[in-house]
Amino acid sequence: MSFTTVTWDRDAVVLIDQTRLPLEESYVRLEQAEEVAVAIETMVVRGAPAIGVTAALGIALGLYRYNQQLDGPLTPFFETICQRMARTRPTAVNLFWAIDRMRASFSRCKDQGNAAVSATILAEALLIAKEDEEACRRLGDHGATLFTTPTTILTHCNAGGLATAGYGTALGVIRSAYGAGMVTRVFADETRPWLQGARLTAWELHKDGIPVTLIADTMAGHLMAQGEIGCVVVGADRIAANGDTANKIGTYQLAIMAKEHGIPFYIAAPLSTVDMATDDGSAIPIEERSPLEVTHIRSIPIAPPGVEVRNPSFDVTPARYIHAIITEGGIARPPFKQSLMQLMGADHE
Repeated sequence: MSFTTVTWDRDAVVLIDQTRLPLEESYVRLEQAEEVAVAIETMVVRGAPAIGVTAALGIALGLYRYNQQLDGPLTPFFETICQRMARTRPTAVNLFWAIDRMRASFSRCKDQGNAAVSATILAEALLIAKEDEEACRRLGDHGATLFTTPTTILTHCNAGGLATAGYGTALGVIRSAYGAGMVTRVFADETRPWLQGARLTAWELHKDGIPVTLIADTMAGHLMAQGEIGCVVVGADRIAANGDTANKIGTYQLAIMAKEHGIPFYIAAPLSTVDMATDDGSAIPIEERSPLEVTHIRSIPIAPPGVEVRNPSFDVTPARYIHAIITEGGIARPPFKQSLMQLMGADHE
């Protein structure tokens, strides 16, 4: 890929500013942990794996700055930073997975002295980023094995390199399958209201030279009925133990239409997105975002002033609509409670 989503550079977290894409490819340099938290909340960075990596680096940045300015006990400050990052986006389980991992690392090294602790925490955050990119590449290669003949793929939102530390989940599958000659075209839903498909997925695929056609969300059913969609591949923000999957709003209706038309519907996500502590999708918290995302596009009003708005950012696709869940550890198939547990167990051996 010719861009970097999130990185550590000379004592700062650097993010590609996804709010400015596709018109401007620019980067923001964040030198305080609070700036990192705000960047997550305002979707400068988004996508569950990328949020987790960014939060981990934000925690490391906070400790680094604390040690520059003060020489007091780290534990209260560290926990304050963790709690701040945890409040940024409630649905993406990768965020909490990354925070828990940072807490475990801190617990192991907290008595080593402030400078040593800070260095260890930074090393852990960088390791999380490295492992995420490696996992996406393995995930993509596993997903490519599902395709035996060239096909067209529909995807929703953005689950690409912009949503991860690199390569992508759903787009990782697409990249690997395209490299194997198994993708003829990708249809990208625009993904209202934030337009991640139009602004981000179309930009990524076009930049990579992968044939992509942008469609409005409401066009997907028509194209399925016309036989133009071979399968659907999307990412995930949280996968419950039974396979119910939270993803960007609009995913659920795609899954229903895919089943009606006999089209395979695949989820692509790293194992860090699987939440075995959540039994089913009814327990997944759904973030409600600002009404302005619905009533405005880039600050331009498109709705009557004062109109009531609902803006749930995610929906939950029941496991019965999902053909397979593609992970870096392999492909889980129904019944997902057993297959996901096996993959999670293998990942921890």
